Amino acid sequence: VQLVESGGGLVQPGGSLRLSCAASGFTFSRYIMSWYRQAPGKERELVAAITSAGGITNYADSVKGRFTISRDNAKNTVYLQMNSLRPEDTAVYYCKGRCNGVGYWGRGTRVTVSS
Repeated sequence: VQLVESGGGLVQPGGSLRLSCAASGFTFSRYIMSWYRQAPGKERELVAAITSAGGITNYADSVKGRFTISRDNAKNTVYLQMNSLRPEDTAVYYCKGRCNGVGYWGRGTRVTVSS
């Protein structure tokens, strides 16, 4: 089982990034997929989640209207489009897959929002 995040980097406030998480080794289309983040000195928090078929999404209040989660089950990939980035969005972003009590985590990709 692998979840590999990519797309992180350094971006100026107000900028955009698109994170990707490529999955392998499990039946991706059956899994609820989520993005979490962990800022320095803080606990890991849920950012966004999407159901297995992609019909339902939910977001943390802090990112509503700025971030969009989506998935492509044909490519076994989940995305996080991040717009209007703020310094407080700086964190390591992780993707997670969950199905019937079984969960898998990626290793994360770092996002730094700074001028």
